[in-house]
Amino acid sequence: MKEEQTLCYSCANENCFIKKHLHLEQMTDYVAKKQHVVCKKTDPFIVEGAPLQGLYFICKGKAKTVKTGINGREQIVRLTTNGDIIGFRGFATNKKYLIGAYALEDTLLCNFSNETMLEILQHIPEFTYALMLFYAEELNKSENNIRKIAHMNVRERVIDLLLYIHRKFGQINGLIDIDLSRKEIADFAGTTEEQAIRVISSLKKEALIQTVGKRIGILKVSALRAEIMEHKYF
Repeated sequence: MKEEQTLCYSCANENCFIKKHLHLEQMTDYVAKKQHVVCKKTDPFIVEGAPLQGLYFICKGKAKTVKTGINGREQIVRLTTNGDIIGFRGFATNKKYLIGAYALEDTLLCNFSNETMLEILQHIPEFTYALMLFYAEELNKSENNIRKIAHMNVRERVIDLLLYIHRKFGQINGLIDIDLSRKEIADFAGTTEEQAIRVISSLKKEALIQTVGKRIGILKVSALRAEIMEHKYF
């Protein structure tokens, strides 16, 4: 990892939580304190269990957050892109990160230290309220994910994941704009790599998706949505 300078006020990323609050005059001093980090593809920038060192905001790029489960297996719990926050689950309640995080491609991150974030929360009520709503939304997503694992079969979980990454990252030239291995897809869908490969192969034969290398493209969004309609989670 290395540092690279980028300024919030000239940043083109309108989805960033910090950027959305730059109209507040009080933010000026705080954004000047942030650190900038560039991660190469596959680089870890948060180690699960490591001392908490603030929140990360993705300026540009993609990353995954993971949690270690049974037998040391890493479970992907979240995929992130421009503007997303990483490291928030342990912030202010734990002294250590509850997840690990890796760059899925060359990624530019902005890091706000624990001290800086606490100062913002204590002195800018509008920001604090917005962050509270963010936490509430993330809690709702987590509860939905638990219900998915309980109620969806393997095919439905893989379809749900494909629709999720299609919404989050979009498609370019007919392919979803993210490189995920079949193992990563299986980890996030809560299944085995072999089962994920079988489902993807089946969906391809049914002309619902297409594949080029690691990339997957959805050909019939409405048909895939219809398969998981009863769960009402997409």
